[in-house]
Amino acid sequence: MSSRAERSAVEGTRAGRNCPAPQHLPAGDPCTLLRFARIVKIALVTLLSLLVPHAYARENNQKHLDAVKQFADRVLEVGRDTYGPKHTPLFADGVNVDTLEPVVWRFEGNEWIISNFANQQHLMRVLVGLSELTEEPKYQQAAEDATRHMFEHHQDSSGLLYWGGHRFIDLKTNTYASGFDSISHELKSTHPYYELMWEVNPSGTERLLKAVWNAHVLDWSRLDMNRHGKWGLSMGRLWDNSFADPEPFFVGSGLTFINCGSDLILAAVSLHEHSNDEQALTWAKRLAHQYVKARHPQTQLGVYQYSQAEQKKTPTPADDADTSSGFGDRAKRQLGPEFGEVALEGNVLTPQRAFEIYGNVAVMQLTIAERLGGRGDKLLKWTVDGLVAYARYGHDAETNTLRPLLADGTDLSGHVLPRDGYFGKKGTKLEVREPPFQGVLTVSYARAYRLTGDERLRDMLRHLLIGHDVGDIGASAESTHDLKLETDVSDPEVLLALIELHRREDKPEQLELANRIADNIFKHRFHNGFFLPSRDHVNANFDALEPLALLTLEAHRREDVEAIAPYVGGGGYIHGAYDGHGRTYDRRVIWNQTR
Repeated sequence: MSSRAERSAVEGTRAGRNCPAPQHLPAGDPCTLLRFARIVKIALVTLLSLLVPHAYARENNQKHLDAVKQFADRVLEVGRDTYGPKHTPLFADGVNVDTLEPVVWRFEGNEWIISNFANQQHLMRVLVGLSELTEEPKYQQAAEDATRHMFEHHQDSSGLLYWGGHRFIDLKTNTYASGFDSISHELKSTHPYYELMWEVNPSGTERLLKAVWNAHVLDWSRLDMNRHGKWGLSMGRLWDNSFADPEPFFVGSGLTFINCGSDLILAAVSLHEHSNDEQALTWAKRLAHQYVKARHPQTQLGVYQYSQAEQKKTPTPADDADTSSGFGDRAKRQLGPEFGEVALEGNVLTPQRAFEIYGNVAVMQLTIAERLGGRGDKLLKWTVDGLVAYARYGHDAETNTLRPLLADGTDLSGHVLPRDGYFGKKGTKLEVREPPFQGVLTVSYARAYRLTGDERLRDMLRHLLIGHDVGDIGASAESTHDLKLETDVSDPEVLLALIELHRREDKPEQLELANRIADNIFKHRFHNGFFLPSRDHVNANFDALEPLALLTLEAHRREDVEAIAPYVGGGGYIHGAYDGHGRTYDRRVIWNQTR
């Protein structure tokens, strides 16, 4: 199919989503029929909400949707490019909430107005979803205009877009900010909204999806790859390369981080979905399987990467503080003398790495497995097996904490690092992670439970939700619950997890709790038309997750959740040198700033 609209018309999965305007459709057209059916469905749901008493007032539902509209209107008003000599449809990444000036990256005296399209993919989903739920086309039009402009003006000769962790557009000059870090293409658990891109520019998106693989895979026979990809490469053999299916932890010239691998997997699956490219799906599964093959055979835990960095220099004790990969595997250097062969970088599972493997990557793989149907069964099984293993070994049920550990199950809790290295300075104690945990882990277990009904996943979800202070969902779907319906929690990922749970179990109290958290988001995180972690935060990130979570809840209330692009984990970032802070992330120097 050539577009999402055509696929929706044939498959009937999204009830008129992205169909052309009604005046352009002939009578009897599938989009016309689907649009009519969707309007009738929404009307019936609305009527029932008026007739059936609810603990949650209907006007609050409208309040949440109005907040997202107000946010989108503010973004359209103050966020679009009006800064340089030539105005474009692009968006800044965010603004100062007091001055409404765009956020900037400062390096060597430069102040670049940040427009990083990789950092705006939640925003694109929000704008499209808002048009779906309100029938107001201006939001989707703005998203399409920005996307179209990126492909027409900011796609390199190889097919890559100028975006990602180390490259963005300066709206003041309409040139590319660079030099503050490696001048390379980098996506790590970014998980872009390729569906919109494909609808706006199919040929450009096809080139992009192929270029992502072409730029990052160094050795196709082993799927040795690197998070840093080269711009301007001519297209290689791509799927026509041979594959040797290597043994895990081979020594390679790249760093096969799973957060980079996840973006390659999503790109290849998206290419398959939109162009019926069978080889793209084959290679996506091959890459996903490399991380599965490298899991520890006894525990099935891991891994963050399936290769070891090639040792190019011989380290001395004086080099301990140098954490570059040129000295070889960084865990082997720092932890090997104490823990032996299992101490490889891929096998180290600190809670932060677990949030990536079992959170962001798992959410993405569960999403595409569901979309692929039967063809996604392997991806689903691999992801679920990993989640079950982590629940068994990484979680302490008695204390409801997450352990730092090695993939063989070795508990690193309390271990004091005897030397400097990649995982901390000498004397650093590796601590357990206490609740509340990163909410993305809650989403992954909730989504996996919805898709499988596996009680082991539900049990872990139960503990995660208790850790987030929203009460107890009960030991089983049939048991008594003790939810905190008066909770003050406002985490959008906890809201998304509860929607997943309610889709599986359909208990009224679960939806009531979700509504309560939505209320808390409105109360604690919605300020001056923007979504912020708190009233004291200075800069509003347009890629905030809160509006997508609120739209998902509204769509779920309407029994039309597929009208909204799902949360797929991850998000964008900028990493590099910033004046006065050294090498850092935008979340530290921009988004975390408070008064």
